[in-house]
Amino acid sequence: MLNPTSIATRTDHEGLHVPAELDASLRARQAWISPKFLYDPLGSKLFEAICELPEYYPTRTEAAIFAAHGAEIAQTVGPGCTLIDLGAGNCAKAASLFPLLRPAQYVPIDISAEFLQDAVGRLQQRFRHIEMQALGMDLSGPLTLPDSVRASRRLFFYPGSSIGNFNPDEARDFLQRVHAQCGQDGGILIGIDLAKDHKVLDAAYDDALGVTAAFNLNVLNHVNRLLGADFDIRGWRHRGFYNADERRVEMHLEAKSAQLVTWRGGSRRFAQGEWIHTENSHKYRQSDAVGLLEQSGFAASRVWTDPDGWFAVIHARALSH
Repeated sequence: MLNPTSIATRTDHEGLHVPAELDASLRARQAWISPKFLYDPLGSKLFEAICELPEYYPTRTEAAIFAAHGAEIAQTVGPGCTLIDLGAGNCAKAASLFPLLRPAQYVPIDISAEFLQDAVGRLQQRFRHIEMQALGMDLSGPLTLPDSVRASRRLFFYPGSSIGNFNPDEARDFLQRVHAQCGQDGGILIGIDLAKDHKVLDAAYDDALGVTAAFNLNVLNHVNRLLGADFDIRGWRHRGFYNADERRVEMHLEAKSAQLVTWRGGSRRFAQGEWIHTENSHKYRQSDAVGLLEQSGFAASRVWTDPDGWFAVIHARALSH
């Protein structure tokens, strides 16, 4: 029986909070834009393209782990879970696990609500027996699920090392919010990128085709729409590199020349060579990744990695409050 797909839009892109947040970050001493704004409909499509690049190893490495250990993962998780897909994007990663995990309900969550709605509409046609409810939500804010999400056996799925976008303290806070929604028999299945040679990391975030550059630059298009700003993309260049001191990859936009940018209620003069910080991607040692989960109220039950030790998939049970 086909369960109707619903989407509850809970992102505040059209409200008052987003302009205020962007205005403040652009005025900061070190200008920055939250990475959540990278994922407008075009940005989401560009990220799909990034995942196909030869330099971008995380997607294919994580997929190889699921292919090699999927049966073990499914046995550890058990059938009939409520699969809550955090930052679902096009839902492809979760959908590839449906035959193994056999979820009773699928709840994808993403900030790009329009993109998500299209993806779930297509997915529901393929898996008519799975109840689906999509939620448009900003994961940097409160994580509160509606009553329509089943309370039993909640499994939060957080692949792609998206946890790396948070600094370690923010990551712990986020995982604690996830833990609070797990209930008595819930858990998390999370993908975490592990520390490795900086040359591999530099190439992954500054590819030869320039797709990552387009993805990063497109955030200025999004800001222009949200704030009524007049960023000229031609005046900026992408910078992506590994910061060894902070153990993270950083993405920035660098002004090619001095320029004045205005937006509703504000403006800023950028000097030539000045940067706007757009994303961090922290890399973890395996022991630190397990420790982060334990500090957040989880007990790591299994860890699976690729042969090179580049990436880890971890299943962790939520401990009682």
